[in-house]
Formats: sequence, C-alpha cells, structure tokens
Amino acid sequence: MGAGAFENIGVAVAGTGFIGPVHVEGLRRLGVRVTGVLGSTPEKSKQAAKSLGLPKGYADFDELLKDADVSAVHLAVPNVLHYEMTVKALAAGKHVMCEKPLAMDARETADLVARARKAKRAAGVCYNIRFYPLNIEARERVASGALGAVHSVAGAYVQDWLLYQRDYNWRVLADKGGALRAVADIGTHWIDLVTSIAGLEVAAVFADLHTVHATRLKPSGEVETFTGKLGAEKPKGDAVKIDTEDLGNVLFRFTNGARGNLHVSQVTGGRKNTLRYEVAGADGALAWTSETPNELWLGHRDRANETLARDPALLSDRARGYSNYPGGHNEGFPDTFKQCFRAFYEYIAAGNFEAPPYFPDFAAGHREVVLCEAILASHRGQQWVEVQGMR
Repeated sequence: MGAGAFENIGVAVAGTGFIGPVHVEGLRRLGVRVTGVLGSTPEKSKQAAKSLGLPKGYADFDELLKDADVSAVHLAVPNVLHYEMTVKALAAGKHVMCEKPLAMDARETADLVARARKAKRAAGVCYNIRFYPLNIEARERVASGALGAVHSVAGAYVQDWLLYQRDYNWRVLADKGGALRAVADIGTHWIDLVTSIAGLEVAAVFADLHTVHATRLKPSGEVETFTGKLGAEKPKGDAVKIDTEDLGNVLFRFTNGARGNLHVSQVTGGRKNTLRYEVAGADGALAWTSETPNELWLGHRDRANETLARDPALLSDRARGYSNYPGGHNEGFPDTFKQCFRAFYEYIAAGNFEAPPYFPDFAAGHREVVLCEAILASHRGQQWVEVQGMR
C-alpha cells in the first residue's frame, strides 16, 4: 500500500517507558497518525506527549478509549495490565497491538483470543523480531523446501542488563511480570521466531532455570528497562526477594520429531541484546544473529557455505516487501517495529478480519503463554512436560 493508506487510522499508545516511545517512532515512520500517549499518571502522560511531540496526553485509559479519533490502541505497559486493558479496548471497538506476553496466564490469553474473534478486530502481539528482512527470508526458504525436512533448531537469547544485584526493574517481580522472567521476556521472542521460521509446533519441553540473585536492591524510585546501568554509583535500596529466573536452558521436542534447545540469560556480561539461532534440515542449514542482522548464513554439505547480505534485489518477494533500503544500507531493531506495524495496519486497511494475518496474532500470543506454563511446570517438576492438551 502506498503513502497515505493509513491516514484515516488514529492510534493511541499506552506506555511511556522504554518500549512505548519505540512504538510511537515506528508508527510515525510508517505514516500512521498517533493521537496521543498514556502514562501511569496524568502528569507522566503530559510530559510524554510534550517530549514526543504528540497532541494529547490522556488522563487515564477511559479517556483514551472514549476518544472517537482512536481506531487502535498499542499496549506497552506492565504485563499485569495487559488483560484488563485489552478487554476494555476490544469492548470499545478498538484494534489492539499488545506487547508480549499477551496476558499473565493461558486462561486469560484464551479468553482474549475469543474476545478478539467475536469483536472482529485486528489483534496482534508485538513479536517484532520476526520482521528483520532476513528472518522473513529464512522463513520463505524453509517453506520452499530449500533446507529439506527440518530436524533441529538451536540458539540463545542473552543480555546483561540485570547482571548485578543492584540492577532492578519491575520485570523481576513475579506479581508484576509473571512467574517466568527471562523465558517470558526474551525467550518467547526466540521461540516465536524459530517456530514461525521452521514451521514447527512444540510437543514437549524440559526446562532447567536458575535465579542468580536471590535478592535484589530496590531503589527508592522505579528504574526503567535497560536504564539502571547508567548510574555511576551503586544505588542504595532495600533487599527484595526474587523468585523469577535470571537464566535457563530449555529442550524442545517438536511434533514432527525434530529437536531444539534454547539458552536464555539476562546476566551474561557484554551481551547487550543478542538473539541467535540455527535451523538444520536434511539438505542444509541456515543461521542468523541479531548482532549482525543484515547477514544470513547458509550452510551446505557438498559445496561452499554462503553468507547472504540483506539486499532487496537478492531476497524473495515476501522479504523484499519488508526491506525498505538498498543493499549496504543496514536495517535494524527500530525497523522491525515499523515492519510489524506495516503488516498490522495493512490488515486493518484491507478490512477482512477473517483472513489469516501475517503479523503475530492473539493466537500466537496464547501459544507462547501456554508454552511458558509448560516450561515452568517442567522446571518445577524436573521432568518432560507435554504441551499438547494444554491448549
């Protein structure tokens, strides 16, 4: 769709922390009109609206939903608020793009899937990493049969922003973010990505998780995601008991017989935000890492391996449609939000809410929460847990 295709769609963003402004930027770059922003208090809403150059800072969520200029709502708020706010937004007739996880448990996510279907609204979960152009290319190559039958996937998602005991954020608290943290926060990005690329469905999981810091020092004020390490001095604070994991390993059995493994960590020094995967099949393999997102490694048995540089002229039709710059002009993390939102708003503009979407929908968000519950049950029981039948 050309420029102006989304000009009649007004969008409000709820959330003013790390990821809310990322949504605002992605929407603006796409040409979607952002009506305003909602913070945790009326004052934060006003401050965010001013700093982001938006026309409105909503006093509360009810005021946002009553705004007739708002067609869709983006939720970039703490996980514990996702379910209630999504229910209200759908009831108000709004389309919803929600940050992951979709809700706190599978009962809630199943209910949201049903509500979105009944409301006939577009309902997406922001698994934006799918939308690096070379991840789309990887998906197209696997679907074409270029790798043959997939027999394994392996990889990791690692960060260091919670390495020290003094590192603190609401995400470390089970009552705010959920019983799983590293797996739910970043591990689900990896799981969603590799299963969508490889066309796999998880049959069973075995998990071993670990909390490095049994307590963390909570400062007097809240610390936004990724910003705590900016302080030059060690902050003083009260010791808070932590019951979410800092790192872990998960084994997967897939329904087609393939195997997989994931290492996830938020305490790996020097790795700021690194996702990597390798998909191996009967006829070859491919691999990608977020630290070099414009390169896709292609592995062969009987000829030289290849490195495919992101260049629209060299990509499949689908991947080319989500790559906006010429070869040699790198596309990165902010671009994935723009492209994810492109798929979402093209779907809204098309108007057929019975059609299968290309963006991750609420059903995808529900599957990830079901998997998280199976992973947690596996860790606690130290045994394989079947995923089928838990949907």
